[in-house]
Amino acid sequence: MFATSRTTRLLLHVANVTVIVFILLPLVAVFFGSIQSEKALQADTRRLMPLEVTADNFTVILTKGEQKGRIFDQVTYLPDNIKSFYTAFLNSAVVAISVTFLTLLFGSLSAYTIARLRFRWTVFLMQANVVARFVPVIVLMIPLYIVMRSLGQLNTLSGVIIAETGFLLPYAILILAPYFDSIPRELEEAARIDGCSRLRAFVSVVLPLSTPALAACGVIMFIISWHELLIPLILNARPDVMTLPVVIASLVGDVHVFFNLMMAICLLALAPTVILVALLQRYIVEGLAAGAVKG
Repeated sequence: MFATSRTTRLLLHVANVTVIVFILLPLVAVFFGSIQSEKALQADTRRLMPLEVTADNFTVILTKGEQKGRIFDQVTYLPDNIKSFYTAFLNSAVVAISVTFLTLLFGSLSAYTIARLRFRWTVFLMQANVVARFVPVIVLMIPLYIVMRSLGQLNTLSGVIIAETGFLLPYAILILAPYFDSIPRELEEAARIDGCSRLRAFVSVVLPLSTPALAACGVIMFIISWHELLIPLILNARPDVMTLPVVIASLVGDVHVFFNLMMAICLLALAPTVILVALLQRYIVEGLAAGAVKG
């Protein structure tokens, strides 16, 4: 019995380490690629550790190409979108924060309605919500483009915010509805007896108790929106409204691919989400785990 328990724990540790290595290995490769020159990066693709370390890739990006550094002395062409890094970073922040706020706002109201107000079509709506997630987003891009064009929302951040909020709302409902359903109804009934309306009970009782779920949902929505490529790529063509993923994709040119610059921007783009997850990881775990058990 004891030997079996030790074997089980050992297998779990091996599985955990394997998953961690599988997740971190690409990030390690991106990091080492970002501190190498393009020539060194392509000289031996099998080498992981760089022979020469340089910060010129970050210098080019952060100075908008004004200071190239020695590894770019022989480079006669740099993509123009390098100059849009700060604008794209700000655009991504505006879109991600707005989408997160709107998704939590409307998603919490919808999830509460499904969890508490037992309509005839509640179960059907939840099932349809799940089934809708199986539809590839690319299938909806042409209809989305036509709708946004008719609304005059092409080449605007508001169009991207509206589209991403619509796509992420079902995810938020799936996360929040089980958590709201696990909160004892007696707490709301006590608030109703004290004179609170249903909306006031929701705001004053349910939402404060749902902080872990809201934090977990908010972080997930922020990460998805921050790294979203397809929707802003389809809806926006002007450089001043591009987001970071679009700028990264634009570094793949017809003649040349700037792998080192792509990896450097990828690291800079990862920083906000890594910091956010590190600060809120306790709430993320609590929020995702608590809704799985009712009571």
